[in-house]
Parts: sequence; C-alpha cells; structure tokens
Amino acid sequence: MRVQVVGSGGRESAIRWRLAADGHIVLDAADGADLVIVGPEDPLVAGMADELAARGIACFGPSAAAARLEGSKSYARSMAAALGIPGPRVSGAVDAVGARAFVATLDAPVVVKLDGLAAGKGVIVPEGVAETEAAIASLAARGPIVVEERMSGPECTLLAFCDGKIAVPMPLSQDHKRIGEGDSGPNTGGMGAYAPAPVGYTPEELCATFVQPVLDHLAAVGTPYVGVLYAGLMITSDGPRLVEYNCRFGDPETQVILPLLDGDLAAIALACVGGRLDPAMVRWHAGAACTVVAAAPGYPEAPVTGQPITGLTGLFGLPGPRVDSSNATVFIAGATERADGSWVTSGGRVLAVTGVGADLGAARTAAYARMATVGFEGMQVRRDIAWRAMGAAITSYASTGVDIDEGNRAVSQLKAAVERTHTADVLGGIGAFGGGLDVTRLKDFDRPVLVASTDGVGTKVELAARAGRPGGVGADIVNHCIDDVLVQGAEPLFFLDYIAASRLDADHVAAVVTSMAAACEAAGCVLLGGETAEMPGVYTEGSFDIAGTLVGVVDRGRMLPRSDVQPGDVLIGLASSGPHTNGYSLLRKLFAWIPLDATPAPLTRPLGDALLEPHRSYLEVLRPALAGERIKALAHITGGGLIENIPRALPTGCGVDIRLGSWPMPPLFQLVEQIAVNVDRVELYRTLNMGIGMVVIAAPGDVAELQAGFGEESWIIGEVVAGDRVVTLR
Repeated sequence: MRVQVVGSGGRESAIRWRLAADGHIVLDAADGADLVIVGPEDPLVAGMADELAARGIACFGPSAAAARLEGSKSYARSMAAALGIPGPRVSGAVDAVGARAFVATLDAPVVVKLDGLAAGKGVIVPEGVAETEAAIASLAARGPIVVEERMSGPECTLLAFCDGKIAVPMPLSQDHKRIGEGDSGPNTGGMGAYAPAPVGYTPEELCATFVQPVLDHLAAVGTPYVGVLYAGLMITSDGPRLVEYNCRFGDPETQVILPLLDGDLAAIALACVGGRLDPAMVRWHAGAACTVVAAAPGYPEAPVTGQPITGLTGLFGLPGPRVDSSNATVFIAGATERADGSWVTSGGRVLAVTGVGADLGAARTAAYARMATVGFEGMQVRRDIAWRAMGAAITSYASTGVDIDEGNRAVSQLKAAVERTHTADVLGGIGAFGGGLDVTRLKDFDRPVLVASTDGVGTKVELAARAGRPGGVGADIVNHCIDDVLVQGAEPLFFLDYIAASRLDADHVAAVVTSMAAACEAAGCVLLGGETAEMPGVYTEGSFDIAGTLVGVVDRGRMLPRSDVQPGDVLIGLASSGPHTNGYSLLRKLFAWIPLDATPAPLTRPLGDALLEPHRSYLEVLRPALAGERIKALAHITGGGLIENIPRALPTGCGVDIRLGSWPMPPLFQLVEQIAVNVDRVELYRTLNMGIGMVVIAAPGDVAELQAGFGEESWIIGEVVAGDRVVTLR
C-alpha cells in the first residue's frame, strides 16, 4: 500500500518504520495514498479524518466528534461517568474560582489539568496547599481546567485498534512520565516505556471495561470511533481506574508496542477504516520490548537544541531502520539530518531506542546498550526504565530465590540430631532466638544463664558492597545479635566476628570492624576477637560476607518469655530503623533497575540510604523495663516478619491479632507496597518487618507505664488471643 503518515515525532518514526518493514510505501502527501495514518491529536481534533473522508481517502483516525474524547477532558469524564467506567472524583470544566471550591470539598490531594489539548504540558500534580493554588492559577490562565482527586498506584497504557464496532487490544505498556529517576521531577511527554506490563489484569479484561463501552456508546449516537483508542489507567488498591483517554497512538508507547506486532499494520488500519477488523489479524511476538528516550538539556521546561549527535551517522534514515543485530532500533523524534549525513538535536525528546528480547531483562539490556553508543551534550536519559516491573513480577519471597518454608523444613529435619547433644542445662530449643546454658559459676547472679546468638547479615552485604558502603553492616550484625539475646532478657557480654571475601581489602575490613566496635561500645559489650578469611573462588569478585556470635547473661528467674502470657495481653510495637538485616533478596530484586542515589516518592532521602540504614539495638530502650516485672515477652522481628517471630514468644494455646495501620508505615515500606503489587499482603509481612523491629508483650494494666518509660514513640499493634500460635492480620 501507499501510506501517508501525518506527524514527525518519535511515534510517527515508529509507524513509518513498521510500514516499511511490512513492505509498504510511505508517502509525504495524501494525494495518491491508499491510506492516511494520523499520528498526533491536534489534526484529529480539528477534523482531519472528516475532511479526508469527504475526499474519499481512507483515514485511520477518529472523526472530530469522536476525537473530543481527548479534546475535552471534562467531556471524556462526563461520558465515562455516564457509562459507569471507574475513575476519580472530578470537578468538570471550571475556572480558578470553581477549582478552588471543588478542592475545598475534597479534603484530598488533587491533579490539575487543562480541559483542552496541551501538547503534554497541561497536567500538574501539586504537593500541598501552596502548590495546588499555584497549579490552579497557572493552568486556569490558559483556559478551562479540570480538577481530579489524585489516585495512587502503578499506571499502565491500554491501546486498542477500533473499527467503530469492536476493539482489539494491544499489549499493556507502562510509560515513565517524570523526568527524573525514581519517577521524580516534572512531567514530560514520556521518558521511556516497556511492554508487556504485568499489572494483574489482561488487556482483554481492561478493554471490556474501559474501551468497548465507549465504542458502543459512540456507535449508538452516530459517531463511531475508528482508529486507536488510548486508555491511560491506574491500578489502585480498589482496582483499575481511568486516568485519561487519548484519540491516537501514544508516544513513547508506539515505539515499544509496534516492534512486538506480528501482523501488517497497514492492513489492520485499513480494515478498521472499513469497519471489518478481524481479531485474527492482530498477532503479537512472544517476548518483551523496552524503550528508552534521550531528551535535550533543559527539557521539559526549556529544551536546548542544535547539539551534534554522535552514533547515528549512516545508521538511520526515515522511514527508519530494521532491527539490527543488537536487537535494538533507534527512532528519531526531535533531531534533524544535515546535508553531510550528520545529525543535530532539534526538539525536546530527541530520539528513542527500543530493545526487544525474549524477556524484559534482555530487551532492557539491548536498549541501554544501543543508547550507550549515542551521545550529545547535556543528554538526559533515565537509567531506571521498567524499574517497577521487577516488583510486579515478584509474587512471593520464594520467587526471589529464598524459600522460607524450605528453611523451616530443614530445621525440622535437623532438630532431633541437634537435641541429642543437649544436656539438662541447655534452656530453649531449636527455633528460639538464642541458645541458653545454665552457668551457675557466675557469682553475681543467683542462677546465671548464658544466652548465645550466631547470625549473619544476609544479602544486605551485596547491596553494601555495590554501594561501596561496607561499614554499616558491622553494626548490623552486632545489633542483630544483641536483640536476639535481649528477647530472653539477657544483656550482652562479648561478641566474636567473622569476615570473608574473595579478596581482602584492609580499608574495607577496618571499616566493618570499626563499625562493630562502635556498636559493642554503645552496648557495653567487649569485641573479644574474630576471624578474617580470604576465599577466592568461593565468593564472587567484589563481594564479602560477615557473621558473628554474641554471648549474653541473665538470671534464670528473669528469663523471657514468661509462662504467664495469656489472651488479653497487649502487643506494643517499637519502630525498626529500616529492613534491618532481613528481606534483602526481595528488596534487591525489587529495586534492581533503579539507581541507589535516586529518591522515588515517598522517600525523602536516596534509596540506598534507606536500604542501608543499620539495624538498631533495643537494649537502651528496654533496659529500664527489663529491670522490672512488666514485660512478659519480647519478639525480635527478623526473618519471617511479624507472622513467624511473634509466635516464638507465645505459650501453647495463644495466638495474636495484629491491627494493620496501627503504626505509621515508614516511607521505604510504603514504596515497597506500591511496587510489589502482586505480592500477597501476608507474604510481605512474613518477609519484611514493615516498620516494627521489636514487639513487647505485656498485661493491659502495664502498657501505659511501659510506653512512658521507653523514651520514644511506640504503638499498640494488637493483642494476644486464644489459639495455637496463629497470627491474624486485620
């Protein structure tokens, strides 16, 4: 076919590339064309499809009446509400006065949008009252605006081919609108995308809810929708919700979707125009695609143009190249080819690179590898495209390579063999927080008991090694072991450490041991000695591991847990300082594609700082209370989370109810909940401490005095109930 593509951006570059790949001829004008495909929204809203139809030229794009879905946000919201399509509370088209009045009725964060077209620059997501007022004033000065209740959750884009009667969805994609890594900074037209996006719903399910009802309605009122209908969606805690409708292919979604198409784009478009789209025409390659955008310096506010681009000479020419041997394709957007074949920047989003592969990891690698060969002064490229996909792909802790159940099975198998070595002086069995040994030789105690704990820091050390910050994990291991013996009422006596690496670095070892010494000094504990081992071939280059053993002492009569824990007793939660030393196989995979120096909301400090915050000790907080009689039991929230650690402090016949939301969720764990969208809630609370690092069990009448004596904020998070060590999250 002879096809004209209207528009000159990255989206249109991808459409031309797809047409050429299918063997069609791409024209510069509609004269003599068998088909016109309109890329941008402005000509569609202005009636280009109507004009071409009047001339007898097939146009893949909606009429002006149908394109009003994008031309007026208030119209689209009104139609969606009438059709029962789920979305936020919304104001309708208002001026600044009406917007302020609507905001006053919401008492919730908002999004402020221009009602009409704004070339991707008509949406502001303000934070707080002052920014909301500024957003209203700024956009209302440009025309009518729409104010919407702000929704929360991952976004995705649903594109569908439409022939006026039926819709055939494309793979779901996820755009990255913010300029900065971790989805920070101002909105842009899009800094990258990936597909398919795992959001827990199929394209067909979402199409039935958000696209087909619109097609049915528009057909019934005599304005059938032909072209691509774009539904921007947000997957909230209450299910999918409509963000916006667009009347065309998205940008950069087109660049990530079309390389996956296993069909003839022109034939599909012509079938839509003729009202005879057959779903069998629309097929998709297996695998995934990832698109990374390179933007000009100053974008999105004031892009600087005219910089020479390296890495394109001889490799690109409209309508576009085929996918090369690296499985990556360059799509030009805001760049101009000079007479000598070189290129210079001429727009905000200069180009995009799309990688394809058997899975998203391979596609992402291909895209970034090809992008690394392109350059211009001040180039802005996000390094974290598709970073949320890692969280969406995780369904359990076991899927990250750590199986808690398998660990429990191993304990049950070795339990009998270990217990054969025990004497009557050994107190506490396998599964307790520390082993106890009755040592009556300690004269300052009536019946002294040594309590020992041996542990490691786990895969947090890999994160510390990668960040070049090994020192903090020294405090991690000491404080972890202190808290383990503390739950049996013991105070620390001495600590022994073990450090191993593929290749020892004296500065590295000194940083770790200095951190250990500081933690021991703070606890009044002696750093008695340790072992340092160099083990090439056992540890990968650059990695290391640490472990340690701490011994504490307690009078046997004051050991915890006490036997009088009973239903009605109260659970008091003390704050963690972060993930402590558990769940890092999940966290590392969750954040594998975002730099540690990024600060994604709701974090207020770099991600690496939050993840590497050292494990805190609860010794000073609990020491005064342990001298009295009010604490019945303690539970250190380590591997297994609240769900598996609290039962270790309970007698037979007791379980606990935990009230979720009874303590403030720290920002890092809020972020985890946002992006680990397919991990079951119980699984999360079984893997991470979720902000509670130590639980105190006490009688109701002792709670107020205990909390007053802690010297820090604490929360009543639940109670002991009848049951056999069952934990219920409510």
